[in-house]
Amino acid sequence: MSRESKDSPLPPIVVSGGEGELESLLGREWLIANRLGAYASSSAAGCNTRRYHGLLVAATKPPVGRVTALSTVMEVLSLDDADYALATNEFAGTFSPRGVVHLVEFRNDAAPTFVFRCGPATLTKEILLADRANAVAVRYTLRGASGELRVRPFAALRDYHHLRRADGGGQMTFEVRDGAVAVQDRAAGGEPLLCAATDAEFQADPQWWYRFLYRVDILRGQDGIEDLYSPGQFVYRLIDGQTCQFNASLGPPVRIGFQTTLESRRRRLGELAASVAGWGDETARRLAAASDALVVRRNFPGDKSSATILAGYHWFADWGRDTFIALPGVLLATGRFDQAREVFRTFTAALSEGMLPNRFDDYTSAAHYNSIDASLWFVIAAERYLAATGDARFWRDELLPAAHAVLTAYREGTRFDIHADADGLLLGGSHQTQLTWMDAKLGDEVVTPRHGKAVEVNALWHSAHRILAERCRGADDRLADHYAQLAETIAPAFVRAFWDEPRGCLYDCVGPNGPDGSVRPNQIFAVSLPHSPLSAAQRHAVVATVARELLTPVGLRSLSPHDGRYRRRYGGSWESRDRAYHQGTVWAWLIGAFIEAHLKVAGDRPLAVAQAKEYLAAFDDHLRQAGLGFVSEIFDGDPPHAPRGCICQAWSIGEVLRAKQLVAQAEKT
Repeated sequence: MSRESKDSPLPPIVVSGGEGELESLLGREWLIANRLGAYASSSAAGCNTRRYHGLLVAATKPPVGRVTALSTVMEVLSLDDADYALATNEFAGTFSPRGVVHLVEFRNDAAPTFVFRCGPATLTKEILLADRANAVAVRYTLRGASGELRVRPFAALRDYHHLRRADGGGQMTFEVRDGAVAVQDRAAGGEPLLCAATDAEFQADPQWWYRFLYRVDILRGQDGIEDLYSPGQFVYRLIDGQTCQFNASLGPPVRIGFQTTLESRRRRLGELAASVAGWGDETARRLAAASDALVVRRNFPGDKSSATILAGYHWFADWGRDTFIALPGVLLATGRFDQAREVFRTFTAALSEGMLPNRFDDYTSAAHYNSIDASLWFVIAAERYLAATGDARFWRDELLPAAHAVLTAYREGTRFDIHADADGLLLGGSHQTQLTWMDAKLGDEVVTPRHGKAVEVNALWHSAHRILAERCRGADDRLADHYAQLAETIAPAFVRAFWDEPRGCLYDCVGPNGPDGSVRPNQIFAVSLPHSPLSAAQRHAVVATVARELLTPVGLRSLSPHDGRYRRRYGGSWESRDRAYHQGTVWAWLIGAFIEAHLKVAGDRPLAVAQAKEYLAAFDDHLRQAGLGFVSEIFDGDPPHAPRGCICQAWSIGEVLRAKQLVAQAEKT
């Protein structure tokens, strides 16, 4: 059960605790992140349910190079009458300790907060990251009694994709130095985990705890068993009303001023929520606040850092396609235009052969260019930036040259055999590559082959030419005429290639073996983008087909359920998940394009607005169901559309927020 407190403009999501709520608590996850891309995350029970959970997952090469440094802490509160073990951990067939029995509630606040009831006393636990350092602080407040609090930290000190084993070749040790306990894997090297508390006594008692079970990893067909190392425990002696603090950092010691940092974070989240309050409902305000976790700094070797957008938590870094799709909602809708300019520059600095990066490498920061559409989404994001800001200078000096370079290189030919065909349409790739967003691949097997001419790629291609023709007019009429003439060629070619007259919809792809008639959501972009090559009747038909075959309360299915390849559920082994990823699985980010297309073709404006609000209504509850305050990456194709994948996805958040803004604008007109 969850509810909201009423004591703040954007009240925290509150989840009830207790033994009977354990399964519900385990299914809800919280996450906070800082400007580096470091994060802390776990379940609302305080029990880690996946390898990506931890109290300090540090970004050693911001925003990546992530190391799970501090996995968890276990607390025991001793009062006169009893000891209360407050942690909850899962092992095979059991939970130990079972602190959830003392948990009154979890509050997904600016500092995630656990409230425990221990006999006559209440213990509150709050978690907060340093804003620009790999450091975490846990603050405890005891009320109603005096007692002794013992806090035992558990270190993992491993790549966040991996798991720690006591017999895995590491050499975990600790030493007390400069008032802190330094835990290190001497076999692996690297920075130590420093644990400190100025108001506590450290009692050395090194222990290995074996076979922690991570249920989500096991459900995903992965290894989900880990061993963790603890150097000992910190002992605090507290009187009624007293507060104490435990600190941990990877590398240099960092002392977090908890209250100052908390007030700064609360103020920043409040400002983000307020940025959309003029037109947004409570869900829009929550999404605006959620976007804070996504905008981080990327460090490049030898250069200063620059803003970027993480594609999602827990395991995605910054991807070009995701960035440019998310940017209008994440940064433009919230009025963060300075950061939007930085994000554009982060990617245009790596422009190569007319291509912007699909992603930056998690370990080397090298740019990877294996995407046909990321560079085209850049043009769409640039247009939306200009429309939102009127910043003609930035468009002229930085965005237009990059957009022109993209379209020129694509037309003449660039990597992956991307080039304009004789009919003017864009094609690229081969049977061995996955260049569109439907990119699942198992070894050499491409799960959703879409090489050749993909429908959304060519909708982007057409719209990009129209944008440059329109925006260059008056400043460079020769260039404007050039793009207008090309667009006039592309539009009829698009209809000839993709329009499926008998079914009244668009083919998904035209490849070497002819058109692919799979009913997929990619066709919606031929209606939603700023310029459409379709007639009014064709646009209506496409929206009707997508609504009938693919629309769900939480996004669009990636394949019609009437297709024999449709996968009802996403889960199981890696192979099973990849085979379902784009074969029926629902993607939340697609709701933005659908809402935009729906509003464009609507005849009865008030009715269309009411319908659009209904299409978005399920996200109100979703923010309380999986990643608290966030929108998940994907959902099962069949009802009840269980959330899957990442608990916090940038383009899901950005596009739901942008869709809400579009509805608000339509309502005004």
